[in-house]
Amino acid sequence: MTWMQSVVRRRRAVAAAGAVSAGLLVLSACDKPTPLSTLTVGRTSVSEEATCGGEGDSLNATDLTKCLKDTDIKSIKVDPDETVRFGVDPEIADKRWTILMNGQPLTEDSDKTYRTIPGSVFFNAQYGAQGDSTLVSIKAGDGKKDSQTVTGLWSFKLKKDD
Repeated sequence: MTWMQSVVRRRRAVAAAGAVSAGLLVLSACDKPTPLSTLTVGRTSVSEEATCGGEGDSLNATDLTKCLKDTDIKSIKVDPDETVRFGVDPEIADKRWTILMNGQPLTEDSDKTYRTIPGSVFFNAQYGAQGDSTLVSIKAGDGKKDSQTVTGLWSFKLKKDD
C-alpha cells in the first residue's frame, strides 16, 4: 500500500467517525417518543403517541379538557358487529389505564396491556354515543387503582362503517 492510499483511508475513517458522532449528537437532542396505544378493528390498526402528556407528569383539568377537544387525531372505521381491540405499551399498563368514550369512563382502570369491547357499544346512545362517530381516549393514571390522577391521554376517532 502506498503512502497516499494510507492517508486516504485514514481520512475516510476520521470522516466516518465524525459522521457517527454528529448523528449521535443530533439523536440525543431529540425528545423521547411517548409510549404507543393501538386500536385494531378486524385487520386494520391505528397507533398513536400520546395526544397529551404520556411522559409521567400529571395533567391538570384544563389541559385534559383542551386535549379532549383536539381534532388532529387519527381515526378508524368500525363495523358495529366487529370487536375493537385496545392495546397499550407496558409503560401505560403499569400506570393503569381506562378507556374513555366522549370523555366519560367506559371501563374500570386496568393494568393489562390488552382489552376488547364490542364495536356496537361505540355507537349506542345508552353509552353516550352521538351520531356516526365517537371520540375514544385511553387515559393513563399514576399506577394506583381508581386514582383520579391523569398522566397521559391517547385519543382516536371511531367512525361507523355499515
